[in-house]
Amino acid sequence: MKYFFLLATATLICVTFAVTPDNVSSRLMIHIPHKLFRAEGYDHREALFGIPPYGGSISTNIYYAKSELCDPNRQSHYEEEEKKWPSPFILMVDRGGCTFVKKVRNAQRLGAAGVIVADNSCLCSDIKCVESSDIASCETSEPIMADDGSGSDISIPSFLTFKYDADKIKAELLADNPVQIEMAWSLPAPDDRVEYDMWTVPTDMFVDHEFFSNLKEIAVALDKSAYFTPHMHIFDGHRSHCHGKKGMNQCYSLCTNKGRYCATDPDSDLEKGISGADVVKESLRRLCIWQQYGDDNGIGVKWWDYVIEFMKSCNQPDKFMKDECVQEVYKHAVVDAKTIENCMEDNGGLTEDRKNKLLESELKSQEERGIVILPTVVINSAAIRGALTVTNIFDAICAGFATGSKPEVCQQCERCDDPNECIKEKGVCKTRGIIIKSGVSPFAFSSSILSIFGMFISLGFWYYKKARNEMRHEVRGLLAEYMPLEEDDI
Repeated sequence: MKYFFLLATATLICVTFAVTPDNVSSRLMIHIPHKLFRAEGYDHREALFGIPPYGGSISTNIYYAKSELCDPNRQSHYEEEEKKWPSPFILMVDRGGCTFVKKVRNAQRLGAAGVIVADNSCLCSDIKCVESSDIASCETSEPIMADDGSGSDISIPSFLTFKYDADKIKAELLADNPVQIEMAWSLPAPDDRVEYDMWTVPTDMFVDHEFFSNLKEIAVALDKSAYFTPHMHIFDGHRSHCHGKKGMNQCYSLCTNKGRYCATDPDSDLEKGISGADVVKESLRRLCIWQQYGDDNGIGVKWWDYVIEFMKSCNQPDKFMKDECVQEVYKHAVVDAKTIENCMEDNGGLTEDRKNKLLESELKSQEERGIVILPTVVINSAAIRGALTVTNIFDAICAGFATGSKPEVCQQCERCDDPNECIKEKGVCKTRGIIIKSGVSPFAFSSSILSIFGMFISLGFWYYKKARNEMRHEVRGLLAEYMPLEEDDI
């Protein structure tokens, strides 16, 4: 049974990492030499790890490591090469030999500001690359720069460039010609309303009720200037071969709907505790609560209240699947239980071998966005990379508004150390130990002007007194020098 569980879980994970990521938020340009310049930029794939400077860019010279940057025994050689690379620099490394994370980590240790991974295989659909390559094989799908699970320490961004383009860049670098590259990122800011989505699971160990409580405060403070949509991450039972022939569930307690919708077992025990099917059921319940209480305004106070209370009261193996606990949470959040249960059943239920509309929609949206890491927040179609904190999310949301359309809460609390504290204190922002009061009343403004005016008058009077005293002192000195002369003449 344990072997079956590990096999099923491994299948689910492998299927998920086959999704193509969304790259609408980044751009790769070559400015020098001019013959490689393209106004539309270069096609690339952005890593699913590292922290890009959203709203900014890295524009500097690129150097070629002439290796895959995997061998730790060559570290001293790399360090000697590094002396030839004046900072800041972008480093190009070859694909293969080790994980993307390891390559970028080694480049980060060498002081690189960014990394370009040069693909070593053509896409079969890239006719130019296939015709110009001396390698017979090609790839049928685009590679994904996925996190191997250890990329939390990576702070620099990285792209993967396709072989045809990478070979041209390499040729210039091997000829010792300068190449200047720009890596740029932006959050799309189409209008005066930001749309932000969050993918998670009910048993996510990386977020707690405090995290959700703080996000709720931000969602309420943003009001109608932002629209939030929660998503529940589940696995496609068809792709993971859990939905067998004649409607047989081949993944035991990991799935619902006869193997159509699945989740990993959070406690790694198929016989007891929380099952994957329990996680799918709670996911559907939250989707229904949002549909009833949040979909119309994008704020969903009752949805937040339900999730926060559930995490406090029911997120335990002996209570997670208990209907009594859920009913108590319904009451606390003022959610109508019958409405939610009807929604779950009306969309397709969880027991029969049939599609569930809400769960099918979630599978489609996570595939379109290329969600492979949880939790993930997407703002205006751009996924937020790096460490996911409430402050990072708030800053990214505020960066997503069109020029001149930022709501007051962003103007007051953006870039604060703790935006939630700033929201609670109605605009008092604490940044690096300095208290800043956002917004000035007419009385305070007038008082400040009068204070400044009074200060200048005082300084002027002091300077006048000082200059007068100095002049008197000089006159007395001159008189003292001439008086003895007059006495000598007498």
